[in-house]
Amino acid sequence: MMQIAVHGRLRFESDRPRLQAVLNVLNQKFQSISYTQELAEIGGLPMDGVIPTEKFRKDQFDALVCIGGDGTILESVRKVGNSGIPILGVNAGRLGFLASTPLEELEQAFEKLKTGDFQVDERTLVKAETDDNLFGGDNYALNEVSVHKNATSSMIVVNAYLDDFFLNTYWADGLIISTPTGSTGYSLSAGGPIIAPGTSNFVITPIAPHNLNVRPLVIADNRKVTLRIGDADPSFMMSLDSQSNIISSEVEIRVSKADFQVGLIRFGTNDYFDTLRGKLMWGIDKRN
Repeated sequence: MMQIAVHGRLRFESDRPRLQAVLNVLNQKFQSISYTQELAEIGGLPMDGVIPTEKFRKDQFDALVCIGGDGTILESVRKVGNSGIPILGVNAGRLGFLASTPLEELEQAFEKLKTGDFQVDERTLVKAETDDNLFGGDNYALNEVSVHKNATSSMIVVNAYLDDFFLNTYWADGLIISTPTGSTGYSLSAGGPIIAPGTSNFVITPIAPHNLNVRPLVIADNRKVTLRIGDADPSFMMSLDSQSNIISSEVEIRVSKADFQVGLIRFGTNDYFDTLRGKLMWGIDKRN
């Protein structure tokens, strides 16, 4: 019997019927279901079914069903961590690059999950280390590590090193180091390229650079990037996906590939490029 964990968020009260619809189908398909504390509180679910820990253990569940948008998926990544539990994203948000299962396909998707008729795409994570262990054990991200100015109109100066060799000084609003998964997120909005998962790359994307000849740079994900902020900036903001901290410019940030991956569940032929083409509306030409 499959052990299913469920996590979700309610962005707007008008989304409650969709959330309830997903929970109804889940309860029809599976006998053993546990809920995160956050979902139980917003959904009015029985507390005896609540998962007692914030982090999941290896083999604790067969899958985590995540109801929401891509932001909820990023929360789920922190819950599964290095447990190896795969995530199924049900899109109750807007764009949904990661939460790619639409509500109208729930019945078929859960039936395939139940019978094991699915694939797991392993996604690379990026980690950031500092001497003071700023983010503790949650120092990894599925999408990106970013540094950006903090409550000021001035640019920051970011000195970047690649494997301890000087790369460039970025005069910009900030700098993003993105995984292939995150290349359709913040990095894309800052002018970065789309990188397919599984290509073993990171992309370094400046945010609103002062010099227009400074462009995004694709590097191998086995390289280590070190960031040092210029002395003129007393503090700046550092983010790992949805986690953020204000830190001193004296802090050195070391960015590299995490030593584990996170699995995203997909079904049949619905691969990354199908999702990409659909979300970005490629191939839809009104002249035809």
